[in-house]
Amino acid sequence: MAKIYKIAVIKGDGIGPEIVDEAIKVLDALASVSDFDFKYRELLMGGIAYDITGDPLPEETIEGCKEADAVLFGAIGGEKWDSLPRDKRPESGLLRLRQALDLYANYRPVKVYDELVDASTLKRKVVEGVDMLVMRELTGGIYFGQPRERGEEKAFNTMVYTRREVERIAHEGFKAAMKRNKRVCSVDKANVLEVSQFWRNIVEEVAQAYPEVQLTHMYVDNAAMQLVRNPRQFDVILTGNIFGDILSDEASMISGSIGLLPSASVGGKVALYEPIHGSAPDIAGQGIANPIATIASAAMMLRFSFGEEDAANRIEEAIEQILRDGCRTKDIADYGAKEVCSTTELGSYIAEYVSKNA
Repeated sequence: MAKIYKIAVIKGDGIGPEIVDEAIKVLDALASVSDFDFKYRELLMGGIAYDITGDPLPEETIEGCKEADAVLFGAIGGEKWDSLPRDKRPESGLLRLRQALDLYANYRPVKVYDELVDASTLKRKVVEGVDMLVMRELTGGIYFGQPRERGEEKAFNTMVYTRREVERIAHEGFKAAMKRNKRVCSVDKANVLEVSQFWRNIVEEVAQAYPEVQLTHMYVDNAAMQLVRNPRQFDVILTGNIFGDILSDEASMISGSIGLLPSASVGGKVALYEPIHGSAPDIAGQGIANPIATIASAAMMLRFSFGEEDAANRIEEAIEQILRDGCRTKDIADYGAKEVCSTTELGSYIAEYVSKNA
């Protein structure tokens, strides 16, 4: 009897429904030639959830995610909802979901595909062979710290980290490094921030449990520079919430398009998988969004949540093959395109490959 994996599906706003549909297409193609299957439950979050329920994260969505084996998520947000009170904006729904599921560790791999080396805004000799992981803490730091206040003359936020929060993300970073090239660069601002010095001290304590891993430290401003100067020097970048948010988006452009990179948010029983890009409402409905990041996120889901390593590899091999074949969506069409594909065409090519090469 086939194993059944329960997936909570949150398509979200903008291009979210388009790219998630393609990931589901690939998963279904994979299931058709495998000894497992998927059961999907679609849930609301983001602007669409606010429009329908008045809440960017309805309680039904939280409960539905907790009952699933994993969450596949598209993207949320858009100018339509920017004028709402902060707690009603789409982004607040995602922050609350991360907390509700205790998703404290965000894996953001950054890989430069050989076929797209020239798509990067950096020189070929700088980006060729880049393969790194940004490990971002997700549920602490300045995004969640209290107190916070905004007035007419003054506004402030509070950056807070507890020992437990730093220890657990540090362990995630070192464990990831043990499966890679055994190097961790912890990024902080310890020269001016007490929170960062606290972070650095605890990371050094945790490092003692991983003697095979080389630990270095770097201030965040220098790390931002080094990412564009010599990105190959990095293996695992371990950093806090706000620094990780910024650096991972910077690192994504090394690959040539933010539409290429997946992510996994883990910690609690149920993990969440999503592309690192936003909802791109300006291109929604045009059939030109790049679904690769979402499809690659589904591959991470197979690996991390379901333990289906071979299936995950098959999706990743399919992505590389269609890029070698010259299939490109509009965002990367100027770099080796033999065929400019729509969102659905590219998804169909990948789905066809995984079902034929089982």
